[in-house]
This record gives sequence, structure tokens and C-alpha cells, in this order.
Amino acid sequence: MQTLFSAAQLGEPGIDVVNEALRKCVHCGFCTATCPTYVLKGDELDSPRGRIYLIKDMLEGDKPATEKVVKHVDRCLSCLSCMTTCPASVNYMHLVDHARVHIEKTYSRPLAERLLRALLAFVLPSPRRFRWSLLAGWFVKPFATLMPGRLQGLINAVPSIISSPSFVDKPQTFPSIGEKSRRVVLMTGCAQQVLAPSINEATVRLLSRHGCEVVIAAGGGCCGALVHHMGKEDESQAAAKSNILAWEQVEANGGLDAIVINASGCGTMVKDYGFMLRGDPDWASRAAHMSALTKDLTEVIIETDLNPIALDQQPVVAYHSACSMQHGQQLKQQPKSLLRAAGFDVREPKEAHLCCGSAGTYNIMQPELADQLQARKVKNLSATGADVVATGNIGCLMHIGKGMGNTPVVHTAELLDWATGGPKPTALR
Repeated sequence: MQTLFSAAQLGEPGIDVVNEALRKCVHCGFCTATCPTYVLKGDELDSPRGRIYLIKDMLEGDKPATEKVVKHVDRCLSCLSCMTTCPASVNYMHLVDHARVHIEKTYSRPLAERLLRALLAFVLPSPRRFRWSLLAGWFVKPFATLMPGRLQGLINAVPSIISSPSFVDKPQTFPSIGEKSRRVVLMTGCAQQVLAPSINEATVRLLSRHGCEVVIAAGGGCCGALVHHMGKEDESQAAAKSNILAWEQVEANGGLDAIVINASGCGTMVKDYGFMLRGDPDWASRAAHMSALTKDLTEVIIETDLNPIALDQQPVVAYHSACSMQHGQQLKQQPKSLLRAAGFDVREPKEAHLCCGSAGTYNIMQPELADQLQARKVKNLSATGADVVATGNIGCLMHIGKGMGNTPVVHTAELLDWATGGPKPTALR
């Protein structure tokens, strides 16, 4: 694709990356076949190729974002399926991220939407605030039908049981069981430790059982993905720097072999810290170093000898690969291989490449499209006839779980922990 950025524009932060991505695009349209919103709506502007044209016109002309551009960019899930499909290796992720920053700076959203986005950005990255908001939501849930659309969806999403803080989320070190092979930091996340603390608990047991000394770093927090996908660049970079500082302290006091993440959305984000902070001379190399150390939980466990035990009535597992796992991190086989090595019969649904509709806050901001994708995913998962669904991302787990009826949805770590000597996942009891 030909671009017409001026020399002055190419000197602006990020435009060089945008220009490179645009020039790689050959208009082939392969991306349309795997884009969830194009599959649902059949609108060229709701495909990656269509959004690329809109973004190119906006940035090349250095124009403020229009309502049309915002509508179609907002509908993008950032599932990155298009990047897996693209034969020209267009980095759509960095392109749409830059467009969202531009939108945030140049477009004034309606007041109600600004308030909702500000609320989500304030509450969700803080486990303490998130837990209190869930408690408040639990009390007003009987009155949800009286509330406007998106707020009603928020209240309906409040779980019936709100867990207390877990002991594993406090800064501390868990020794390895047996000979120590590596020292790792576990990123405990933000929403996950509130919605499903059992995931981090299972992860600590699994890592410890496989020779890892597990450190929960003081000062670690949200990865920054939530505000990043809202175009709030300063907030996302601040989150990244806080985490880097926390991990540097761990590394300075005993070494660090890996930063382990068990929420694939966070993993995709942290692995991109080096790119995010590339223009900051004080942080660029430090961020790149931490990104290089970052691994999904399955990347760590697959390097060890898994020692499963015999389980009674081992369930059949349908594996849902989160978009951030299979497209963002290109981890397609590791989770399935581990589950099979643990003795589970693993089945894969049709349209496994398509997003479930969760996508961070997408299911809140775009509920109609999210619900359509959820229904499609639930239908395909149910058709496998599996007893349980496994996934490696908390957003998918919660979103799919709302539609699966009596079929439980659990984290891959919980099944691997159970299969190697841990407790049976609560959802399966």
C-alpha cells in the first residue's frame, strides 16, 4: 500500500511504525475471512482491511477522529486473528493501538460513554476497588432491569459469589518442592485475583511442584492492557513501569529466570513492553529485558517433566484457545499438549480461531456483538460433547461460562494442578 506521510510526520513518535505496517498491506483480503466482526456483519469497514483504510486516511491527513472512524475501530476486538492470517505480516496490533491513542486525543465521546470508560479504567485495574464495586453491584443486582443498557450489563455480570482475597496475592516467596530449577515471578493480575483466586493458587502449586521458586513481587499490579486498549497511553505506560520496577527488585535480590503469566491477555501485553517503551531512553532496554523474560505458564511447564497421577472419572476437555494465546502470543500447541500429557481427552471446537467476544472490556462496551460471538462459541464448544471447557484467560473463562449452562469452564492451570496432585477444581466438584 502506498503511503503519503510527510518527512515531518515520519519524525513523529509512532508514525514510522504505522507507515511500515501500512506499506506492507497488499489489499489481499485474507484477513476478512478470519475477522469476527466481518464474519458477523459482512461490512468491509468492520474488517481489518477496511479499518486500515480508515486509519490510513485519518493519520496521513493528520485529521481528528470522526464518528465513523471511531465506530468501526471501537468494534475491533483486537483479537489479532488477522495477524495470524496475514501473508504480508502486517502488524495490525501496533497500527490499531496507535489509532486508538489518536482517537483518545482528538475525539470527544458522548458524556455517558466517557463516564463509563473512566469508571472501568478506575475500577478494574485495582483489585481492591474492583472487589468493592462487585460487592456494591451484588446489592443492586435485583434492580438491574431499571438501569440503562450497558450499566445493566455490568450489573448482570456480577458473580453470585464474591471471593475473599487469596493468601497467594500478598508479596511473598513460595519455595520449590524438591530441587529448585528456576526462580520465577508470578504476575497475579488485577481482575483475575478477584473473580477467580483459585487460578493463582493452582498456578503456585503447579509451579512449585515442578521445581520453581515462586515470587509474588511487591509493587506489581495490573499489566496496563485495559487502559492501553482505550488509547490511554500515559496510564498504560505508567502501569508497565511500575511492574518493571517491581520485577527489577526481585531480580536484584536473588536473580530471575522468568516472569510467569497465567492470563494470556496480560501475557500479550507484557511481552510488548519493550515495544511500548522503545522511545524512552530510561526505560527501553529495561522494558525489553522484562519482555524477553515473560512466559505464559504453559511455556514454563512444558519445559519440565509432567508427572500426572491417575484420576478417577477423568473428564473430557474442550480446549478454548484465547485469542491472546493463539494469535497474540502464537502459543497454539503447548496448552493442548500439556492437557493430553496429563491424561485428558482434549477436543477442539469448530471455528477455534474466532474470538468468544470477551476481549477485555469489549463485552461491556459492545454487548450486542459480544453476545453474538459468545453464542457462536458456546454452540461450537457444546458440540464437542466435552464435560468441561478449559482456557488460559480469565476474560474468556467468565464470558463463555455465562453461556455454557451446566458445563463448567475452568483454567488450564486448575486441570494441570489437579492432574499432578492438587485438589479437584471447585467447578468440577
